[in-house]
Amino acid sequence: MSFECITMVKKERLARVTINRPDKLNALNIKTVEELIEAFTDLGNDDSVGVVILDGAGGKSFAAGADIGELARLDMIEGKAFAARGHRLCNLIENLGKPVIAAVGGFALGGGCEIAMACTLRVASDKARLGQPEINLGTMPGYGGTQRLARLIPRGVAMEMVLTGRILKADEALQIGLVNRVVPHEQLEEAVMEMAVALLSKPPFALKANMEAVLHGTDLSLEDGFRLEANLFAMTCGTEDMKEGTKAFLEKRDANFKGR
Repeated sequence: MSFECITMVKKERLARVTINRPDKLNALNIKTVEELIEAFTDLGNDDSVGVVILDGAGGKSFAAGADIGELARLDMIEGKAFAARGHRLCNLIENLGKPVIAAVGGFALGGGCEIAMACTLRVASDKARLGQPEINLGTMPGYGGTQRLARLIPRGVAMEMVLTGRILKADEALQIGLVNRVVPHEQLEEAVMEMAVALLSKPPFALKANMEAVLHGTDLSLEDGFRLEANLFAMTCGTEDMKEGTKAFLEKRDANFKGR
């Protein structure tokens, strides 16, 4: 699989997708978004991949928003298609069925912040900067930012971010729950790999079930959320990995999960 704007490497159940436009601070032009859709479609269908890391090349930016040159040329019809393309990518990442870790080593602005929010977990360096500054261009988030932001952090804070375009430093993003962890910039790769290895040690079906319960249960009534959780719990009870996990606990040994 050949790409122009991204790279994808798979090794030992771990895949890494890198937005590779460092000279443009990894700005998200249409070609980049289309290639990311292609890559994540492949990853979702590849049972040999257990965890995905998504990062940006160059060390200065995860993804510094949309390509402004392309954005400036949009009319209303093209704008709707533009947003739909971004929604497709972010929904694909969010519902991949396996954890996606965003390694945010610099700017994650506009569409870059929206893609990071679609990831399962976000690890940021202390040099990271996150925000939705689209208001300053006379527009608004179009890749799901108004919706995911208000579900990840307090609604009042989300409202302030999209109305003012204020960009957050990493420590403030951690404080409000926009990222899961902040580490020194030079330790970002180590921290992300540590998290990826930990996730790869878990049973795949249970990971998927837990992710589905949290992602979709919170959009249901409490009663329906309980029902979803119970159904998914029951399904884990029918797996060999659940039998192995409980047996290993009782025998005081490490579990040997096989993904069945």
